Amino acid sequence: MPIELARRARGARWLGAIGLAAAFVLAAAPAEAAVDHGTIQVSADPFTNTTSQHATEVEPDTFAYGATWISAFQVGRFFDGGASDIGFATTHDTGNHFVNGFLPGTTTFSQPAGPYDRASDASVAFDLRHNVWLISFLAIHQPPGQPTGVVDVLASRSVDGVNWSLPVGVATLNTFLDKNWTVCDNSPVSPHFGNCYTEFDIARQRDLEQMTTSVDGGLTWSAPAATADAAHGLGGQPVVQPGGRVVVPFEGVGNTRGERAFTSDDGGVTWSASVVISPITTRRVAGGAVRTSPLPTAEVDGLGRLYVVWQDCRFEAGCAYNDPVLSTSSDGTTWSAVSRIPADPVGSGVDHFIPGLGVDVLSSGDQARLALTYYTFPDAACTVATCQLQVAFVTSTNGGASWSQPEVLAGPMSLSWVPETNQGFMVADYISTSFVAGIHARPAFAVASAPDASGAFQQGIFTAREDVHGGDVTGTGDPVQFVPGTTAPGVDDGGDDDDVGI
Repeated sequence: MPIELARRARGARWLGAIGLAAAFVLAAAPAEAAVDHGTIQVSADPFTNTTSQHATEVEPDTFAYGATWISAFQVGRFFDGGASDIGFATTHDTGNHFVNGFLPGTTTFSQPAGPYDRASDASVAFDLRHNVWLISFLAIHQPPGQPTGVVDVLASRSVDGVNWSLPVGVATLNTFLDKNWTVCDNSPVSPHFGNCYTEFDIARQRDLEQMTTSVDGGLTWSAPAATADAAHGLGGQPVVQPGGRVVVPFEGVGNTRGERAFTSDDGGVTWSASVVISPITTRRVAGGAVRTSPLPTAEVDGLGRLYVVWQDCRFEAGCAYNDPVLSTSSDGTTWSAVSRIPADPVGSGVDHFIPGLGVDVLSSGDQARLALTYYTFPDAACTVATCQLQVAFVTSTNGGASWSQPEVLAGPMSLSWVPETNQGFMVADYISTSFVAGIHARPAFAVASAPDASGAFQQGIFTAREDVHGGDVTGTGDPVQFVPGTTAPGVDDGGDDDDVGI
């Protein structure tokens, strides 16, 4: 149920005021130590079940339409996958005020309670034709003592971004589904205006990529369909060009390894074979202590140009650390050579990971406005005891031809402040940035402060207090095209052994 968070002056904290039908009271706000760069907290974990880690919130997605911006995320992270519920934070005035709450009818911890044990992997979309917001997510049946039970894909619907319906089934296949992502076709000139598309993969079929379509505002969904080449992968982020073509960049595995993409021109009835965007060359962060993966973050500008960013170490000697890298396309089938986003100089020793890209749909081409939020270790050679986690941000006003100097939004954070999972310390597998009203580039990200006196975590979801911006512009890195199938020695090549699950 919703709780309003009213913004104060720049130096102040957020203020929680109970909404009309609030069922939860927010947990105590974390200390300011790690949050002194103009950020605002938009949610905190109120749950108290002893089976998950509190107070923890991780892995936010965002979407914006007009002056409305919504983020959705996991709340109360379990060590071995999923969370107590899915939370949301909504602003209708570009970020002057926020309302937050938690989806109803999802897990046994939600209010009202739902039938599932855990929830994960929230994705936000807006359907202009049907005037409805959607949050899709994974709903997990996790029998005690079993590694993974049945995982379904569900969606909750809202006309105002505050009051959410009980969830409906998107894909319920009595197996382990993973890494869902939803987008809607909001172009009135598209022949498929009002279609919504959800990507996910079937984990027990080696991450077989699947797509499903709704034509009624998320009330019902088509039978899932594979790509023409039965591509295997995860983390697909569908985007829709103005003419209605759906393009789905994803992290391929197995015989479809690499950053790849597939398309549909018939409103999701059929899906093409996947094509290579680029091979993947990435370094495990902090020796594998932090949970990351080269999942793509994808967006489209106002005229349909596609942008895909992921973490990659090909530009650094010996693949010593990761940079954010970019590839673009006009059609989703032919992609540009990979260029390095110069958040820091080559050889800086700074590791960059978990990027979240935003593109202003009111801009395009060589005047397209891009904003990239990401996590970073200023010293890539740090250890679990010494690593200092930060959140940073860069922007481009010319379609990625050049980028601003980085701006630190939050940190430093010690890894001991961050919840643990069976795949490393976790802030997110993905984060997100969305442009609000063509003016504000508003990210969402998890920030941790030192645990409280009881030892409870203090990790919540934050956004930038004002419109984020960078400093002086720097030139983009030189493009490079790797020969398919090659990789640098000793690095993570995106294979099956490093799949990021729930």
